[in-house]
Amino acid sequence: MGTRTQSLEHEENSMKRIGIIGSGSIGAAVARLAVAADWEVLIANSRGPASLSGLIEELGPLARAGEVQEAVEFGDIPVLAVPLAAYPKLPQATFTGRTVLSTGNYYPHRDGRIEQLDTLATTTAEYEQALLPEARIVKAFNSILFTHIPNLANSTPRTALPIAGDDDAAKAGVSELVNALGFDTVDAGTLAESWRFEPESGAYTQIYVADLDAFRADYLSDPGAPLPADQLRTLLEKSTRADVAAREF
Repeated sequence: MGTRTQSLEHEENSMKRIGIIGSGSIGAAVARLAVAADWEVLIANSRGPASLSGLIEELGPLARAGEVQEAVEFGDIPVLAVPLAAYPKLPQATFTGRTVLSTGNYYPHRDGRIEQLDTLATTTAEYEQALLPEARIVKAFNSILFTHIPNLANSTPRTALPIAGDDDAAKAGVSELVNALGFDTVDAGTLAESWRFEPESGAYTQIYVADLDAFRADYLSDPGAPLPADQLRTLLEKSTRADVAAREF
């Protein structure tokens, strides 16, 4: 009985912990959601724990800084919010067998031109999976503006985010995590189908905009508008694939 109780306590504790690799706008936004939901958070970046002192002070006692390997191992599902160029520098072995929530997108001005993405031979998510072959990549939080994340978490009606992955159990785990952070999810299919909510597709960031004209004038000032799951599902079905080779931002 004692062993079973300890096991349940371990499961409960692990469900309330999340490691985040990347302290940019999306990583920090997810960290704020986690703290608001009373989760323990461990954040890591390429510059080391000392560079995170300001963010950790803002987040409060539930958050701390650490190394990348610590963040991967801290909870059940690490959040990976780093540029594509950072993937080869990650501790590959630490990701073995793990479900990973990836928030990344392909931005040529930052990532350089990547031929297999430009030619549509692969999606960004498939490319990430190839870079972390022993992990189970699930895409989420890559189709919503970082400023809309806090505004639309736990909205009424509840806002939905698309997810995609090749492993059903991994997608279920990420869906539970996203739900705990304040959003519904819509299964957009496999990693090969994740183009439906890549940049410039029909289900990218502007679907969460409150006022499109105001957004175009000053995107940071837009408060966002709730997008229920049924509406997101329709947008995903109608989405068209972007001309990635023409992408510049």
